[in-house]
Amino acid sequence: MAFVFRRWRMLLVLNVLAVAGFVTFWAKCNTRGGGRRAAGPDGDGGGGAGGGGGGGLRQPRSNGTAPGAGLAHEVLLRRLGSLEDVVYRQLNGLSKSLGLIEGFGGRGRGGLPATLAPAEENEAKHLRDKYGYNAYLSDKISLDRSIPDHRPSKCRKASYPRELPQMSLIFIFVNEALSVILRSVHSAVNHTPAHLLKEIILVDDNSDDGHGGRSDVSMMMSVSVTPPPSLPRVPLEQLKGPLEDYVNKRYPGLVKIVRNQKREGLIRARIEGWKAATAEVTGFFDAHVEFTPSWAEPVLARIKEDRRRIILPSIDNIRHDTLELERYENSAHGYNWELWCMYINPPRQWWDEGDTSAPIRTPAMIGCSFVVHRVYFGELGLLDPGMDVYGGENIELGIRVWLCGGSMEVLPCSRVAHIARVKKPYHSNIAFHTRRNALRVAEVWMDEYKTNVYLAWNIPMENHGVDYGDISERLALRRALQCRSFEWYLDNVYPEMRRYNTTIHYGEIRNSVASHLCMDQGAKENHTATLHPCHGWGPQLGRYTTEGQLYLGPLGSTGEDTRCLVDDQTSRLPQLRHCDKVSNVKQKTWLFSQNESMVNGASGRCLEVVPANVNFGHLLVLQPCTGQRWAIKNTMRQPLVT
Repeated sequence: MAFVFRRWRMLLVLNVLAVAGFVTFWAKCNTRGGGRRAAGPDGDGGGGAGGGGGGGLRQPRSNGTAPGAGLAHEVLLRRLGSLEDVVYRQLNGLSKSLGLIEGFGGRGRGGLPATLAPAEENEAKHLRDKYGYNAYLSDKISLDRSIPDHRPSKCRKASYPRELPQMSLIFIFVNEALSVILRSVHSAVNHTPAHLLKEIILVDDNSDDGHGGRSDVSMMMSVSVTPPPSLPRVPLEQLKGPLEDYVNKRYPGLVKIVRNQKREGLIRARIEGWKAATAEVTGFFDAHVEFTPSWAEPVLARIKEDRRRIILPSIDNIRHDTLELERYENSAHGYNWELWCMYINPPRQWWDEGDTSAPIRTPAMIGCSFVVHRVYFGELGLLDPGMDVYGGENIELGIRVWLCGGSMEVLPCSRVAHIARVKKPYHSNIAFHTRRNALRVAEVWMDEYKTNVYLAWNIPMENHGVDYGDISERLALRRALQCRSFEWYLDNVYPEMRRYNTTIHYGEIRNSVASHLCMDQGAKENHTATLHPCHGWGPQLGRYTTEGQLYLGPLGSTGEDTRCLVDDQTSRLPQLRHCDKVSNVKQKTWLFSQNESMVNGASGRCLEVVPANVNFGHLLVLQPCTGQRWAIKNTMRQPLVT
């Protein structure tokens, strides 16, 4: 119904403008004599209003009439001119009241970097710190700006079925700059065929401007401070009435706003957006994106072929400081064992095919944009509502769709640009929520490989103190969907993922002589293990294996990661080398049991700690054994490979 109304409304506007143009042409062709310019509708002789800041796209009218033209012509031209202005202001002038700009030109056009004058930089800093991107500059850039088309050339020649399913586009925001939200909406409307875009749903996850619901101005007023004239409009207030008023008038019947009564976090907010959607296909996006031409057709065509596909547009980057669009290379989306997402190389098969426009099989998703059949998404179990805030849900969905009969792919022929913010709006300690969510994923989906997640986070397998919530419903979902094993996923979908099956002990490594210090990988370029006050993070993550090798440093995913400790039998200092490149097996083998000495298999020397005039007062050395004892924090219940 909304689509029919929008189409009817647009046809009416086009007919009015067409009639106005025809009558104007007819009137001018029937005038006699010279070309005196008539006064505009405001009576200023200048042709009336220029419109809502459209970057110079629309120029003031000049209604030429001859001195002898009839009064009827003059009146008709005035009335048609006034009607044209009303239509233009209705469609394109609403942004002026918000201090924003429309039109395809202006600063930042073509995705080029935009800059501010030195005098503007001080005003911009506060908003940059607040949002994690240059919101002040965003307000100076048109909501309709053009961005470059980075699709492979073959994509521009592709054809798609005439009959494609409609989409609901869902944008989640919390404490977001209004201009960034509206640019996302404008871009979606401008670059999605109208017959394919059924609705846009904006989900406000209880925006509070970062002050528990109190805006900057209200806080000032509470202490009787008058805000200066240059103070930007209060973001919280703009995200309420002004946002609703704008989208209702600018896109009547197209945009819905869903407001969460409490902060749910990105994961549950997306579920609320899905509940409000009515189209056959749902697209989920951050509210700080811009779309490129023809992004929608390849996505919908792939889903029409197989509704069990989750489709990810290729992502380009919008710089947080200049809002310049940067092209990213075609990539798959992977992750490490902490479940932090990352870009990875497409699989070898994709390269071998030699077609850069072909879909890319991907193990997971970055998370800022994905499109899925609405009913299938419900059958698959949506996102895990037991997860908090965000982090890990993008990995979990990738694992689940592959294990349970579907697939996930990146489309180079569909591109969406995304602002990578330097500050997140949800929580200052996002790692806390990501760790909790990661354990939910591990316990539900990873079978025996869940130990890798505990290892990566340096968490004991038991009595870890992390409450990851009730997972019984997700386990029941896995059984109901008759999903495969996680080992199948590693073998067939993510074979590049490194596996740590032989770990016996892991965590911080302490010596009995200086137990406040932990073994640390130190500066990588030095290739020497050191001692450092214990903190338990990546550089101090030790791992002792069934082969007797001692690795040190954070886990990787698809590339070389931790290095192992080596006694090269020449240096007094223990070396860190890539184990695969050490040919003498005994030099990288250590005889060790918990709370015992650590003895090298080649030299018989012990790894020990001695006082020294260095940082933290102790040095890690290789020397004849004196009985020093070592302990590694955590122990696996049983290695996967013995």
